Amino acid sequence: MKEKNEELKAKEALAMLGGGQKQIDKQHERGKLSARERIDQLVDPGSFMEIEMFVTHQTTKFGMEKEKYYGDGVVAGSGKIAGRQVYLYSQDFTVMGGSLGKAHASKICHVMDLAIKTGAPIIGLIDSGGARIQEGLGQYGSIFFRNTQASGIVPQFCLILGPCAGGAVYSPALCDFVFMVDGISKMHITGPNVIKAVTGEEITAEELGGAKVHSQKSGVAHLVAKSEQECFEQVKKLLSFLPSNYQGVPPEPTSVDDPDRLTEEIEGIIPDSPQRAYDMKRIIRQVADHNDFFEIQEDFAKNILIGFIRLNGMSVGVIANQPMVSAGSLDIDASDKSARFIRFCDAFNIPILNLVDCPGYLPGKQQEYGGIIRHGAKTLYAYCEAVVPRVSVIVRKIYGGAMSGMAVSKLVGTDFTIALTTAEIAIMGPEAAANIIFKDEIAQAEDPKAMRIQKINEYRQKFANPYMAAEEGWIDAIIEPKVLRSYLIAAFDRLKGKVELRPGKRHGTIPL
Repeated sequence: MKEKNEELKAKEALAMLGGGQKQIDKQHERGKLSARERIDQLVDPGSFMEIEMFVTHQTTKFGMEKEKYYGDGVVAGSGKIAGRQVYLYSQDFTVMGGSLGKAHASKICHVMDLAIKTGAPIIGLIDSGGARIQEGLGQYGSIFFRNTQASGIVPQFCLILGPCAGGAVYSPALCDFVFMVDGISKMHITGPNVIKAVTGEEITAEELGGAKVHSQKSGVAHLVAKSEQECFEQVKKLLSFLPSNYQGVPPEPTSVDDPDRLTEEIEGIIPDSPQRAYDMKRIIRQVADHNDFFEIQEDFAKNILIGFIRLNGMSVGVIANQPMVSAGSLDIDASDKSARFIRFCDAFNIPILNLVDCPGYLPGKQQEYGGIIRHGAKTLYAYCEAVVPRVSVIVRKIYGGAMSGMAVSKLVGTDFTIALTTAEIAIMGPEAAANIIFKDEIAQAEDPKAMRIQKINEYRQKFANPYMAAEEGWIDAIIEPKVLRSYLIAAFDRLKGKVELRPGKRHGTIPL
């Protein structure tokens, strides 16, 4: 028995080394952790339970029989984060560059199958040169299939902690949240060498698919960290806002932030002039427990804000216009960003709060040519489809089609629509409306410029205020800014247990 136990320990030690100590040292020289070190830092101490440690590939093509390693380049199993079960896999770059072969893919699929069966989140740590030439053909398809099957069942996180190239990029793209580390993560379909050979264009891997590119330009990355350790902390915090699966509810830690705390500072944040910008994040933090706003996709489509807060312990998804960028108007990227976030919140029982200050859709040829109609329809579809509790607050202005685009209108399924006393609500902005309604009076005036200003103010006072909308039933309540936090807590409390049945169908046809 002793000999057998010693044999097991020796094989475990060999498996733990992956591609060997020299390769681990090289990984450290690149500023990267090993696959097992990453798991140790991510999950609760002593909670990781590994599966298929001794699996190896079985191919003999191109001399591969000489390149066998226990684990086949991926560490897989389950662990706990803050006591909650997760399933995860961590690709090991020290073993054949973390390349994906048949056994490697099978291990990932096994973990994903277990996550779906047990209702636990899936976390993938990616560090791979791509598909293994000798046996990687078509293997990614099995992972994509499971990503799709898991979608809306359990949250899926993907951490890009090294290269992720070719077909490998589509598994992260199918996940709910993609994390990247500045200076370490690289993600692209075709690499710099191929691009140079085909187009003659010279570009570095960082310029092509680094963290800044995907967080600022493509919108692929949801969160960017300065280090792997910071990335793991982001994962832990984000997970704390989410349920483990679609049948659960997010954790509700006891809040020590007074639910009746006044938000008097909001009145000082919103400028008197509707033409002046302000930072909507300050208002979000004012209402949130402990002023904590966990923002998602911070550097992409900055005219719209998305993220999570807690209201008296309840996890709430926030969608808000940002007046500091394009006056908070809606455009193509903002529509895509908000639509996906709405659908995620709805899939996982997370109530939605809209904080609105929107002049409408961004005008222009590029927006029309780019398909703002199609992209804007995604947001409308997502709002109309959502059945979770939904509250909209008109902070300052809302005009025209943005009434539906920001789910102010109860006709798209919003449960409560609230206006602050600072709100302006109208079919169109006072400036444009005055030009149409008072066109003749302005043209015939001795001082057309002064007359136009007068008529704009007249329109704003008579029509662009919350009271006319309230009289017509568009608004459920008009409140002072200082009671916004307490009102929102009460509103979402009243909506607990909401059930909304929809017709049975295979699925809708969202205008992708």
